[in-house]
Amino acid sequence: MPLHLRPGHASGVRRLSRRHPAALTWLFLCSTGGALAALALPAALGHTVDRLVSGGPVPWSGLLLCAALTLAETGFDAAAAVTGTTTTARLTASLRTRTAARVLAAEPRRALALPTGDLTARLTSRTADAAAAPATAAGAVAGVLLPFGALVGLLLIDVWTAAALLVGAPLLVVLLRAFTRGTADAGADYQRAQSLIAHRLTEALEGADTIRAARTAAREHRRVLQPLTALAEHGRRTWEVYGRAVGRSGLLLPLLMLLVLAVAGLRLGAGAIGVGDLVAASRYASLAVGIGSLTGALGALARSRAAATALEPLLTLAPLPHRGLGPVPDAPGELELRDVGVEQDGTPLLTGIHLTVPGGTSLAVVGRSGSGKSQLAAVAGRLLDPDAGSVLLDGVPLDGMEPARLRREVAYAFARPALPGTTVEDTIAHGPWTAAPDAVREAARAARADGFVALLPYGYATPLADAPLSGGERQRLGLARAFAHPGRLLILDDALSSLDTVTEHHVRRALDARAGHCTRIIVAHRLSSAARADRVAWLEDGRLRATGRHDELWADPEYRAVFRDEPAGATREGARAETATGAETVPEAETACEPPGPGPHREPTGPDTSRQRADAKTSREPTGAEAAR
Repeated sequence: MPLHLRPGHASGVRRLSRRHPAALTWLFLCSTGGALAALALPAALGHTVDRLVSGGPVPWSGLLLCAALTLAETGFDAAAAVTGTTTTARLTASLRTRTAARVLAAEPRRALALPTGDLTARLTSRTADAAAAPATAAGAVAGVLLPFGALVGLLLIDVWTAAALLVGAPLLVVLLRAFTRGTADAGADYQRAQSLIAHRLTEALEGADTIRAARTAAREHRRVLQPLTALAEHGRRTWEVYGRAVGRSGLLLPLLMLLVLAVAGLRLGAGAIGVGDLVAASRYASLAVGIGSLTGALGALARSRAAATALEPLLTLAPLPHRGLGPVPDAPGELELRDVGVEQDGTPLLTGIHLTVPGGTSLAVVGRSGSGKSQLAAVAGRLLDPDAGSVLLDGVPLDGMEPARLRREVAYAFARPALPGTTVEDTIAHGPWTAAPDAVREAARAARADGFVALLPYGYATPLADAPLSGGERQRLGLARAFAHPGRLLILDDALSSLDTVTEHHVRRALDARAGHCTRIIVAHRLSSAARADRVAWLEDGRLRATGRHDELWADPEYRAVFRDEPAGATREGARAETATGAETVPEAETACEPPGPGPHREPTGPDTSRQRADAKTSREPTGAEAAR
């Protein structure tokens, strides 16, 4: 069932009690019933003892009442324990689902402001602690009702005996307040240290190959576990708070119990109360000073409050705003960026980007590392909202388009794609809609993934856990997933970086086959990707340096310098791959030098003419790359 999230929504933790009202009401009733049975038992027991001491007939009715109250107390407590556990589990699942939905519905830049490990900790252990609050509060009725009810019972038996108990009441209140405050502070610090360890561990797992290659495992091990010292300190603080509370209560409560019994004994000797009253008073005094369940509930509520504070930033994330607009039917997929700017922590990442990509054409986005290529790709499909300017798809602003409808029109492939799903087929089919098996296989062939999938133990039914995948194979599955969910806009954010030249050539041909009915934006590092594109957008320091055809931009030495980091011979291998697969080539004499061209411009080119130029340009890449060096 989809969750409909509203901007400015109040904390989900405060609304948890409304998620399962029947269960929480039953838990409250069970806790109250158990407490009332426990409070009624001393009175019934005292009355029965008085009748036995009087020497009359055996008070079977009193004995049966005492037995019934004992069974009722036990039954209610058992029902409360079962209900509390199951309700907490359901509330935890509900809170996790709601928190995850908030994170996924918000703009990624806002949702992922927390480190990955910290976010994981909040979505797991923090949600469990926070979700325990309603059940703990409902179950804490017994902890509050028992001491107050016991005091009322003592007042009904004898005012002086109750006054003896009231002498120590202020000390009990101070003890409970100090315990609650100390537990909350120590628990919050403990949770922060846990989050730091989770964050560092996530970083280490993501960079495991780098750590292994650099032989820095021991140093990384120390870095990850360094917060354990603080974690242990916070844990010790928690136990110290608990120990001080237990120690003080261990001294205070027996003295208070002794005082109550002493006064009750004196009142018995004076004939003010009977033996049964003494028995009932001792039982009430025991209930009044037995604050163990109350301290446990207060400690749990303190941890829940600290966890709820940690979850608050996630639960108050506003979903992406939109105006309910939809894409223009049967439009070609023209993308337009108008004066787009993106900042992060006050640093401009993109500035004043004016760019139009005609529908059905391809655009290669090139530039040095840090020039803003990935930010442009994110803005183009609304994975990121610009801080300035606007982005339009076929004239419709992306920030006005309903997100679910937008996702059906924009497909993404990434350099390091996440692979959800239990099997290979599930992974490719995963998306805005579940792709049919035929579409999955066709997409795998287009991404050149069908070959290695066929070698897996169960083909497309192979569980991902049993499919050891290289970086290039993961990229091909990510490409296949994008191909299986065609829309009017396809964005490849460095999604060809781990492919060998032959595979990349076949994938580029599959991309070219989408010309005319799918707009393609390709964040490119390889010369071959830029050469085949209809147009190139050259970014430099977050600004659009120039746009035009690759052969036109190649006349600029600074543009050629962008590709100097390409491995030697890569373009030559690409040209050989095209020749071997029957790609169009040009005579040897034409590859001797690179024509300077008329220079960059901003006029759009038709997809067919541009692709022919790109094909011809690809065959010239070996000499062009060498000239750049």
